[in-house]
Amino acid sequence: MKSITIKGSKRESVGKVATKALRNAGNVPCVLYGEGEPLHFSAPELGFSKLVYTPNAHTVVIKLEGGDKVNAILQDIQFHPLTDKILHVDFYRLLDDKEISMNIPVKIEGAAPGVLMGGGVLSLNKRKLRVKALPKNLPDFIIANISELELGNKLYTSELQTDTYTILHPDNTVVCQVRTSRASAKLEVDEVTETEEGTEEAATQGGSAEN
Repeated sequence: MKSITIKGSKRESVGKVATKALRNAGNVPCVLYGEGEPLHFSAPELGFSKLVYTPNAHTVVIKLEGGDKVNAILQDIQFHPLTDKILHVDFYRLLDDKEISMNIPVKIEGAAPGVLMGGGVLSLNKRKLRVKALPKNLPDFIIANISELELGNKLYTSELQTDTYTILHPDNTVVCQVRTSRASAKLEVDEVTETEEGTEEAATQGGSAEN
């Protein structure tokens, strides 16, 4: 999985006054959890753009003043309710031998016959899936191959499991499916209605002829 570097500075004071001063200076108060005591630090808000405002999943390399580096993942983030400004960020330390849970985006691959020839519409039920794996095995995305999906078919999480990570959803969770389009459904209804009307008309004409 790709990593993004966040440059930060350890905080000496974590009080309200110090926190407000940090934010006024364009920095974000952060906490790193995991092994040992929580580590309080701050980082420029601009440095979070590639980590927060993206549909992709990333691990993080926290680079602190003095040369210390820590591998982590984004655990939680708080935004201002009116301005959407980042108020606080929590990270969780990664250990090479400890599995971690993370939301991974789903990437569609292939073309569904039910869409190409059946007139169906592809519906993506899960844009992200939560997986558990060692840090080295975390994927950038989960491939959902739809090449065999006919009209009405569904792709389940049980078909996406691998030996390198575990998908933390029930096996019967639908990732995507090929639905009948509204236009096709309306056309079928119209055809049925026309057939019924034609049958009724024929029956009426037959009855009149007998009389």
